[in-house]
Amino acid sequence: MVKKLYKKLMRNIIVYGVFFVLLSCSTEQDSENNSINYPVTKTVPFVETLHGTEISDPYRWLEEFTSDESNAWVDKQNDFTQSFIKESKVKAAIRDDLSKIWISDSISTPFKREGKTFYYFNNGKWQQSKLMMKACDACKEEVLLDPNLFSEDGTVSLGSISISPNAELMAYSISDGGSDWKSWKILKIADKSLLTDSLLWTKFTGAVWENDNSGFYYLKYAEPAGEALLEVNDAPQMLFHTIGTAQSEDKLIYKNSENPRWSFGINVIKDTTFKILSIGEGTDERNRVYVQLETDGEFIPVIDELLGAYNLISSQKNVLWFYTTHNAPNGKVVKLLINEDGAMAWSEVIAETKNSISSVNVINNSFAVIYLEDTLSLVNFYNLDGSFSHTLKGGFKGSIGGFGGKIDDTETYFSYTNFTTPSQIHKIDLATKSSELFWEEKLPDFNANDYTSELRFYKSKDGTKIPLHVSYKKSSKLNKSTPVLLYGYGGFNISILPRFSKSYLAWMNQGGVVAVANLRGGGEYGGAWHADGMLLNKQNVFDDFAFAAKYLHKSKIGSTATTAIQGGSNGGLLVAATMLQNPKLFAAAIPQVGVLDMLRFNKFTIGWAWESDYGSPEKTNEFYNLLSYSPYHNIENGECYPPTLITTSKRDDRVVPSHSFKFAARLQALQGCDNPILIRIEDRAGHGAGTPKDKKIEQISDVYGFALSAMK
Repeated sequence: MVKKLYKKLMRNIIVYGVFFVLLSCSTEQDSENNSINYPVTKTVPFVETLHGTEISDPYRWLEEFTSDESNAWVDKQNDFTQSFIKESKVKAAIRDDLSKIWISDSISTPFKREGKTFYYFNNGKWQQSKLMMKACDACKEEVLLDPNLFSEDGTVSLGSISISPNAELMAYSISDGGSDWKSWKILKIADKSLLTDSLLWTKFTGAVWENDNSGFYYLKYAEPAGEALLEVNDAPQMLFHTIGTAQSEDKLIYKNSENPRWSFGINVIKDTTFKILSIGEGTDERNRVYVQLETDGEFIPVIDELLGAYNLISSQKNVLWFYTTHNAPNGKVVKLLINEDGAMAWSEVIAETKNSISSVNVINNSFAVIYLEDTLSLVNFYNLDGSFSHTLKGGFKGSIGGFGGKIDDTETYFSYTNFTTPSQIHKIDLATKSSELFWEEKLPDFNANDYTSELRFYKSKDGTKIPLHVSYKKSSKLNKSTPVLLYGYGGFNISILPRFSKSYLAWMNQGGVVAVANLRGGGEYGGAWHADGMLLNKQNVFDDFAFAAKYLHKSKIGSTATTAIQGGSNGGLLVAATMLQNPKLFAAAIPQVGVLDMLRFNKFTIGWAWESDYGSPEKTNEFYNLLSYSPYHNIENGECYPPTLITTSKRDDRVVPSHSFKFAARLQALQGCDNPILIRIEDRAGHGAGTPKDKKIEQISDVYGFALSAMK
C-alpha cells in the first residue's frame, strides 16, 4: 500500500515538475481540452525539495494576497466569475426567497447577571444583531449596544462581550471586515457611555473579570511587523487590564517564551483567591492545568501533560468541577478538592457513558449534562454528588443548548432546533422540573409540517456506520433527478448537529434535498470518532463523504448529475479533496474558505495550530500523508472535474485566501473539459463570523444558483 501511494505521489510530482519546466511562459493551461478563456494567471517557476521530494509551486506569488498584483488578479477573477453566474431565473428565485425568509425576528438564549437579562435580537432587516438588555424582570427591553452603528455597510461587527460580576461594566470586542484581530472597549451599562480604555492586537480571547470588578484578564499578541492579515501569530501573553488605565500599563500574568506556541485561558474562582490557568497547544483539545492559590502567587502545575481535555465547569468554595476526556474519550465529570494547606485531590463525579458529552453546566446545585445520542441531544440532570436525578422531558428530537447561570439559580433557559424546526427558546424552572416555551422563531409563509427530516445510516468504505440527516419538502419527488446539496465537515472534534438554516430552507424550497453527513473527525461519537478522522486517518473522512453520495444515489435520491457538495474551512478541504478523488461523482463542488495547500498551511497566521489535526509538513511520514490528499498538489492534468465554485474572502486571516487563490489558478489551468472553474472573492469579509445580512444573501444566491445551474 505504501509503495503504491509513493508511486502515485511520484507520478503526480513528476508530471507537475515536467509540466512546469515546459510551461515557463505566462500560463499553465491545458488549452487542448479546455476552451474556456480564463483570466491569465502568470506562473513563476519555483521548485523546492521537501523530505527528498521535489515540489513545484508556480503560484506562490499569490501568497502575497494583499499585494497590488494579487488584488488585480482578484478583480479579474471576480469579473470573470460574475460573467458566469450572472442573473438567472433560479438565482433570482433563491434571492427573492431568502430575502423573504430573512425577515423574521431572532434572538439568542438569554443570560442573567445580577438581575439584568442580556440577549441578542435581530428583526431580520438589520445587518447585525443588536445586544439587548432588561434591567429587571418587569423592565422593558432596551438596546444596550447596536453594532449596525459601527459602519455604514455592516462590515464592522461585534465580537464577544463580557459583563462584570456586578453588572455595571461590559467589555466588548470589535472585528473590522471579518478579521480575527479584535479591539476591545469598555461600556458603562447604566448610561451606555464609553470609557477611554482601548485594547488592541487581541485574538482568540475573551475578557475574564476579576472578582472585585477592577479589571479583566485577556490574551494579547505582539503587533505584527508586516502584514497583519498574513503574519504568523504565536507567543501570546496573558495580561490583566485595570479599568481606566492605558493598555501599555497592563500587567503581565503569564507567558512562556520557551514554548511560543502554547496558548492560555484563565478562570477566576468566585469567592476565593484561586485562579485556573489552562494551557493548550494549537487546536488539540487536551490541555495542561495550573492553579494559582494566592493573588500574585506562582501557578502550580496540577496537570502538566497533555492527557486529555480539562475544562472548568463551575466551583463552590474549594471544590472545582471539570469536564475531562482523560481516560474517558466520551467525556466525564471530575472534581478537584483544594484543601486549606494547598493539598489537592482529584475524584470522579459522573462516569463516562456510551454517549459523548456535548456540554456540562452547574445550575440549581446540580449538573445539566447534554449528551449526544446518534447526533441528537439527550439532557440528564445529576446531583452534585454525581447521582442521577432526572432526564429532560418534552419529546425534543434535535439539538439543545443552554442551561447557563449560577450554581444556586433555580431558573434558566435552553434552546432547541432541528433541520425543520426554527429556533426555540424554553424557560425552565429547575425546582419544579417544568419548562415552557419562552420564544420561537416565526418565518413568513413557513409551515414546519410541510417539511421532513430523516436520520439515516450508511456504511463507509471500511464498513463504518455513518449518520446522515436527509431533509426536504414533503411535496418534493425523491428520484434520480432531485437536486441534492451534500454538506460535511469532519474535523477538529467539531460536531455538526441538527439545526434550522434559512439557506437550507431556500434550497428545499427549490425542490432540493439537504443531506448532512456526520463524518469521522468530528466529535459526534467522542474522542475515538475524532481520532479515526485525523492525522494519518484523514483519508477516512473523504471516503465517508464520497460514500454518503454513493448511498444517496443508490437510494435513488439524486444522482451524479444532480448532487452538489459544499463545505467550509476544514469542510472546504473536504469538498476539494473528495471532488479531486471522485471527479465523476458530483455535478458541482463548492469548497468555501478551504485549507487547500496542505504543505504550507502552517506558514500563515494561526495555521500552525491545526497540526494537531492534520499533522506537520515538517515530519516525513506526516508530510507524505498530507501530500497524498493536498488539493493543490493532486490536480490531474487533463482530468475533467465538475463545475466548481471556490469562495473565499480577502480579509480571511484564519484560512488565508491564498489557499483558494492558488487552488483556483492551478485547477483552471489543468481542467480537462469545459466545466467552469470559478472563484468568488468577497471584499470586506473574513472567515465567516460577523458577515452582514446582505452579503450572506448575495453569496448564498450565487452559490446555490451556480450549483442548480450546473445540474443536468
